[in-house]
Amino acid sequence: MIHRTLGPRTVGAVGLGGMPMSIEGRPDAERSVATIHAALDAGVTLIDTADAYHLHAGEVGHNEELIAGALRSYGGDTSQVLVATKGGHLRPGDGSWTVNGRPEYLKEAAKASLKRLGVEAIGLYQFHRPDPQVPYADSVGAIRDLLDEGVIQLAGISNANVGQIDEANEILGGRLVSVQNQFSPAFRSSLGELRHCAELGIAFLPWSPLGGIGRAGALGEKFQPFATVAEAHGVSPQQVALAWELALAPVVIPIPGASRPASIEDSVRAAELTLTEDEIAQLSA
Repeated sequence: MIHRTLGPRTVGAVGLGGMPMSIEGRPDAERSVATIHAALDAGVTLIDTADAYHLHAGEVGHNEELIAGALRSYGGDTSQVLVATKGGHLRPGDGSWTVNGRPEYLKEAAKASLKRLGVEAIGLYQFHRPDPQVPYADSVGAIRDLLDEGVIQLAGISNANVGQIDEANEILGGRLVSVQNQFSPAFRSSLGELRHCAELGIAFLPWSPLGGIGRAGALGEKFQPFATVAEAHGVSPQQVALAWELALAPVVIPIPGASRPASIEDSVRAAELTLTEDEIAQLSA
């Protein structure tokens, strides 16, 4: 497994996104746990979650608890696994999403996540989404305080633009280690943020790197170049998409969602797939 740096930590080049296991179309708990265990067996050491990854209003933190339980029941060593969670984005339970970036709320949310994960300090905590009603500096200031207090070990942000990346890094005193933005063959608007992270040496974690739930399976049909390259290498278009993202910058760590062992096993193999410069250019065009 190829490894990449996330702040002072080293993780696998491909992570696991836990969201599909806890929202619409969620699999049964047994299959979800099997998927997480398969990811660990394949060498995945970064697992992404959030307190908002749940379906119903009364189950905030469903995915965090699922991941914590899977780690406890895994027979192997999990000491090197970094669990990244997020706060500030809420799901009332009616299918909608809201935000809350108030500092006091973020601190409460982080401590609740800490309890659900059953750890002494959260490995990586990210401000999930900017709140237009709260100054960005105030929200990130809460993340800084959590870092200073030892509630979290590493700090990141999500759904941020270039200006917010710089602002957050300044507020955190140069300790911003990750930016988690949407990026995929279908959504390339965050390419500027990806390149900015590469310049700063900050990990860039593409969420929905295969196009999102319900769309990843059709990636090769909608984006023919990925199917063409996949056929040439004898691999899946999804594996090519992840290999392409990895090739864009050494700070990129895709976190594809998975709800079946076979899916994450295929994704992890992208770290070993070497694309030619011509292929990368073709896929980037």
